[in-house]
Amino acid sequence: MNGPVSVEVLRQHLIDPEICIRCNTCEETCPIDAITHDDNNYVVKADVCNGCMACVPPCPTGAIDNWRTVLKADAYSIDEQFTWDVLPEQNTMAVPAEEAAAASVSDDGSADADGIEVDTVRGAVVPPWSAAKPYVNLYTHKAPTTATVVGNYRLTDSATSSDIHHIVLDFGAMPFPVLEGQSIGILPPGAAADGRVHHARQYSIASPRDGERPGYNNVSLTVKRVSQQHGDAIDGVCSNYLCDLKKGDVVTVIGPFGSTFLMPNHPNSHLLMICTGTGSAPMRAMTEYRRRKRLKGATGKLMLFFGARTKEELPYFGPLTNLPKDFIDTTLAFSRTPGQPKRYVQDAMRERAADVANLLKDDNTYIYVCGLKGMEDGVLQALKDIVEQHQLDWEALWAKLKREGRLHLETY
Repeated sequence: MNGPVSVEVLRQHLIDPEICIRCNTCEETCPIDAITHDDNNYVVKADVCNGCMACVPPCPTGAIDNWRTVLKADAYSIDEQFTWDVLPEQNTMAVPAEEAAAASVSDDGSADADGIEVDTVRGAVVPPWSAAKPYVNLYTHKAPTTATVVGNYRLTDSATSSDIHHIVLDFGAMPFPVLEGQSIGILPPGAAADGRVHHARQYSIASPRDGERPGYNNVSLTVKRVSQQHGDAIDGVCSNYLCDLKKGDVVTVIGPFGSTFLMPNHPNSHLLMICTGTGSAPMRAMTEYRRRKRLKGATGKLMLFFGARTKEELPYFGPLTNLPKDFIDTTLAFSRTPGQPKRYVQDAMRERAADVANLLKDDNTYIYVCGLKGMEDGVLQALKDIVEQHQLDWEALWAKLKREGRLHLETY
């Protein structure tokens, strides 16, 4: 008589296409390249994913934290996942009850969020200890809200090709609480060539928690018009839509998103902010909140490294240069100034190595990096060089910064 047939069961990791805002955070975070995407969906490769959970905490919407128990032989393929508009329900008939129960409790190499090894990601997956509690996913693709445009201003010189706008959206009586460092999703009207409605595009909030205009229920965004990608002419669907908005226009919004890239609330904390271009949005929000809430006797310092191609392409150039020097220590870096050598934020950091090192030695210092993905390696290398130049252990400090929620990376 034959014995029982062994059935391999898999707790398959899936991404909810209804909640996902296609921000690419999960794919960038995954240490084993188990996540990929097409023009429609982000998906997880069942034969590669080891359940390490490194992608779960950084996901701003929670779309990544979905699982289905399936027979391993019947795992959903990536081609099948690419076609989904909604997640499939758990099929309780597909897996024998005993095997399903075993899969739910077995040690398959996965870990909950509290058990993530700090070395699987480059930045913190926890917020600063004193950060305010964020609201997340109040409005979704299925149930979005709307906001009215009350301002749309070009920030960069009209003579440059870099068209960056400061856009103010008012939510009226609709609750939309946000914190500095969070983002929202904008749903542009219309559909793609295949007939599918456009996905939401994510934008960091550039205003503090009490609004662009204090006491009003509004937020501001920093948006660059996309007219080229990888050297090819291309009109960015959402960026062009937003940059062309007029006062009084109504936009569809989801969110807010983000639960870790948040500023500390205690006034004696120091903020080391490093950004390029529209990566200035969360830095502006944090700086403006601190400016409005300056407390007598507070010792918290602000230090900013801000990069752009030229002075004319730097958003918020005027307001930045007019801020009091005793409030914020700003160093600008321009990479395409005619007649000058290329200078990037990491070069500026090295020039100010002694001051940066003093901040890094202080346990009250929080580091925020935002901008194009290409800057991340250079900034981390500069931090490493500065730390080692001042006889500190970079690996130990890096692990500590991540563990304590003091190194936050948001690059795209």
